[in-house]
Amino acid sequence: MQRQTIKDRAGFFKEGTFYKGNLHSHTTNSDGNFTPEQAVEEFHQRGYSFLCLSDHDLYTDYRDSLQKEDFIILPGMELCLALLEEDGNCKKVHHINGILGTSQMQKDATKEPFTHKQKVGPILFYEQWDGAKEAEKKIKELHERGMFVTYNHPIWSRIEPQELLPVKGIDILEIFNYNTQNESMTGYDITYWDQMLQNKVKIYADASDDNHNAGEFDDAFGGYIMVKAKELTQDAIVSGILSGNYYSSSGPSIFDWGVKDKKVSITCSEVERITFIADGYVGAGRTTLAEDGARITSAEYPLTGRENYVRVECKDKNGKTAWTNPIFFE
Repeated sequence: MQRQTIKDRAGFFKEGTFYKGNLHSHTTNSDGNFTPEQAVEEFHQRGYSFLCLSDHDLYTDYRDSLQKEDFIILPGMELCLALLEEDGNCKKVHHINGILGTSQMQKDATKEPFTHKQKVGPILFYEQWDGAKEAEKKIKELHERGMFVTYNHPIWSRIEPQELLPVKGIDILEIFNYNTQNESMTGYDITYWDQMLQNKVKIYADASDDNHNAGEFDDAFGGYIMVKAKELTQDAIVSGILSGNYYSSSGPSIFDWGVKDKKVSITCSEVERITFIADGYVGAGRTTLAEDGARITSAEYPLTGRENYVRVECKDKNGKTAWTNPIFFE
């Protein structure tokens, strides 16, 4: 196996501030129980700096009416492509967020952008579909409209690997969904992420709420991303997201990480275990555990040069986790 060149690389850009945000939420515009105004207020009060109101099959843009000096709205929607059985039951479904990109992405768009409260879906299929092909077609259209794309909760959606892994154009895979985890223990999609990474697909990940706030179970303020950006603006936040300059979390904080002298190192809030995940050979990666009920705040892992990527997970005593994006080796 050819060894990769391992260069020093920071996991986060040196300059900037971390801003907390959620890319997946719902309101009374679809099947949520918060009004858009209530959603913004609730997230703002809890220290969030940005939010995408991603209602089902309905594009919304509340920047003019709900944005604050210290809280911005990312316009977007969650598009549904559903495979239905003859009796109308949903057999499987693609849920794909289209979120408005940077001003340059909007300028470069080849199709007209969606407008506030424009109905876009759902897109329904009966009995059979080419799941990967149909998803890729809609992802391409979202990009053409100046948007970036997150793919949401494939396990909950009953999507099989052959319907997801070949799909081109996904910018971010949702690897933790607080709603579906509390609803039915289907909130973790990390295996799909690593399968894509092992096949040299350069894709980032996110944790989200997918909150509907129905009150049956907790589904808000449990999954989020922390984006490092120079300022709290649409362009700065989206640029930070698309460059991977953020981490995802359900609780722990990551302060810094990166590669130096052929070692991966990380510093974080107090956790019980830090795990380095890599590919390239069987057994790659390692977990550092706290001893005798203590806590750890740092760890490192030596690289061999056979890895194509490395990422890190930091898990606390309650199982809450923070995930870095991968560092890719050329």
